[in-house]
Amino acid sequence: MSALIRNRTDPDLSPCEQVLAQVHEHDGYPVNWPAAPDAWLTPASHLDAWVAELHGHITGHIVLSRSGTEDAAPGLWSARTGLGIEATAVINRLFVAPSARGHRIGAALMAQATTQARSRGLHPVLDVVASDTAAAALYERLGWYLLGTVEQRWSPTRTVTQPWRCST
Repeated sequence: MSALIRNRTDPDLSPCEQVLAQVHEHDGYPVNWPAAPDAWLTPASHLDAWVAELHGHITGHIVLSRSGTEDAAPGLWSARTGLGIEATAVINRLFVAPSARGHRIGAALMAQATTQARSRGLHPVLDVVASDTAAAALYERLGWYLLGTVEQRWSPTRTVTQPWRCST
């Protein structure tokens, strides 16, 4: 059975938070648990969001956003192409419930966000924390390539290495 991918609605936020908590406990994503998970799931720059349902339960989530000041991938893509960062869309907040993996849900969510970015005339980009090798492997299988690697200071005592990726 394949997952149903649909637009996220406000009533979906609570089940999404529950799945996010499972992912955080299992994989450590997000690296820093957000103080307000519902706000984290809906960044101010978001354009659209989708959920995946399997057997009637929300099992995955993804967001398409405009680039923000904290996003390095649009700048790296802009420097490489000579086009402005306004021509990009950032794919973020992707997660799939540990119990639902193996059904190509991550790939289906990525396809939805990528297709929507391109239908808006935007080039999709994304980031991944270097320690998240499973996510990096998914992106590579889907044809994404490495733009570059940057160090970001997430707190006064924490610096994180992030390879930034861009679709083909």
